[in-house]
Parts: sequence; C-alpha cells; structure tokens
Amino acid sequence: MPFTIPEHTTHNAPSITRDAAWALLEAARAGARDIGIDVAIAVTDAAGHLKAFERSDHAPFLTAEVAIDKAWTAASFGVGTHVWNAILTDPKVAQLAHRPRMVSVGGGCPILDGGQVVGAIGISGGNAQQDQDAAETAIRALGFEVRA
Repeated sequence: MPFTIPEHTTHNAPSITRDAAWALLEAARAGARDIGIDVAIAVTDAAGHLKAFERSDHAPFLTAEVAIDKAWTAASFGVGTHVWNAILTDPKVAQLAHRPRMVSVGGGCPILDGGQVVGAIGISGGNAQQDQDAAETAIRALGFEVRA
C-alpha cells in the first residue's frame, strides 16, 4: 500500500523569549510584593521547560518545586492550574491527579500570544487566589493573554 509524503514534515512552535520570561518574572515579583507575599516564580516555555526562576529570600523552600510544577502543569494542556480540580472530577481523567508534577492549585497560568500557548508561569507562596492573581497580573502587564 503506497503512502503519501506530507507537504510539511515539521512546524514552527512559538515560544516565549528569554527576555520576556525574565520580564514576566519581574512583573510577578512586583505583583506578589503588592499583595504582600514572598513567593517562588517559575516561567517555562510552551513545552514546560524552565526559562526563568526566582525564589524570594523568605519564601519557604517547598515553594520552589511547587512553582515550577504549576508552570509545567499549565503549559502541559494550556489550562490554568486553578481549573484542574474541576477537570479531575471526571472519572475518565481522574488518574491524571496521580501524575508526578501535576498541580491542581491556583497559581499556574498558560501564557498566550495570539491565542497560542507560548509558555506558562507558576507562582507559589501565598494562598491559591493570591498566587493566581500575581500570575495573571504579570501576564497582563506584558501584554500577553490570560485564558479564563
């Protein structure tokens, strides 16, 4: 049986730049400071690979891994970590809750540019809503889109 060679065998995948990742980190730091929380902040590319990271001096050590995993989770499906609790109630996908690195607590947001996921940000150190607010503030400050 013959096969057809596709016209295109690769595609370009947009990704956040290093400079934009660090600018997001700085915007998130300012947002967390305004809220009054000490946090760890992680920014990943669209594939969930770490691009920028920072943990404030007084943020608990566990916040470092949680922030990275929040960003990874948000990048994985382009969905914010704050919506994963609802998703995981579906028995068809409930097993995802047992995946290492999966976080279903607010504070991880995909970063969208023109509707495409180009990265993700994860913040840990406050409560789930504070982390979420700081992440969304940073995304908007740089002109990226927040997925509701």
